[in-house]
Amino acid sequence: MSPTTARALRVAVLGLGEAGSAIAEDLAAAGVHVRGYDPRVAVAPGVVHAGSEAEAVTGNDVVLSVNSASDAEHALRAGLTGTPPGCLWADLNTASPALKRHLGEIAGAAGIDFVDVSLMATVPGRGLRTPMLASGPGARRYAAALRSVGAMVDVLEGPAGLAAERKLLRSVFYKGWAAAVVEALTAARAAGCEEWLREIIAGELTRADAATLDRLVEGSHRHATRRTVEMQAAADMLTDLEIPPSVATASRDLLRRLSRGESGGSDTLSRETP
Repeated sequence: MSPTTARALRVAVLGLGEAGSAIAEDLAAAGVHVRGYDPRVAVAPGVVHAGSEAEAVTGNDVVLSVNSASDAEHALRAGLTGTPPGCLWADLNTASPALKRHLGEIAGAAGIDFVDVSLMATVPGRGLRTPMLASGPGARRYAAALRSVGAMVDVLEGPAGLAAERKLLRSVFYKGWAAAVVEALTAARAAGCEEWLREIIAGELTRADAATLDRLVEGSHRHATRRTVEMQAAADMLTDLEIPPSVATASRDLLRRLSRGESGGSDTLSRETP
C-alpha cells in the first residue's frame, strides 16, 4: 500500500503565487495537511508555513512545485534533502519537455518518483479542480492521491515531458490564436473600425467546427503564395498604423515556407519582402 493511501494525505506546496496559493488553499479545505514555502508570499489560510524547501517537504507524501520554470530545478535540488523515501515530486510549472525530463532524471537519481504535471486551464476560480495532465514514473500514484481530494487528473502513459509536450502543443494554437485576435483588434482600433472587426471575429468563432479546421489547413497550403503577398500587405498596413506587425509577419513567414513546400523551421528571410 502506498503512503498516500495508508494514512491521511500530506502535501508540500512550493511556490505560493496565484496558482500555488489557490491549490494549497483548496487542499487544506479538503482536510489535507499542507505545508507551504515561498520566500516572497505568505501562506494561504489553513497552510502551515515552512522556512525552506527542505523544511516544507519533510514528512510529506506529495510535493507540488508550483513556482516557475526558471526556479524548478533549484526548488527540486533544495528540496531533495528533506524529501522522504516514497515521496512523489510533482512539477506543475509550465516548462519545456526537455526540462521536465531533466528534472525527472535528478529526482530518479535521488530515488524519488517524479511526475510531470500540466495545468490545462487557468487556475484562478478553479484551484484544485483545474484539469491536469500527468506523465512520468509516479503519474498513476499522483492521480490516485489527488483525485481522492477532488482534483481532476488525466494520466498519459509515458515518460516525464509528455504532459508538458501536450500542453505546449495546445499553447501554440491557443496563445497564437489569442495573439492574432489582440493584434488584429489593436490595428482595427487604430483604423477606427474595432467594433466591425469584433463582430467578424465573434461570428467566425461562433460558426467554427471541424470543417473550419480542415479549411484553414488546406487553404493555407493551397493558397500559400497568394497569402504570403497578402500578409506582407497586412504587415505594411500595420506598420503605417504604428502597430508592430508581430503576428502578421509571422503568418507571412510561415506561408512563405509553405509556398516553398516546407512544413516549418526558422525563416532566415523573415525581414525580406516577398
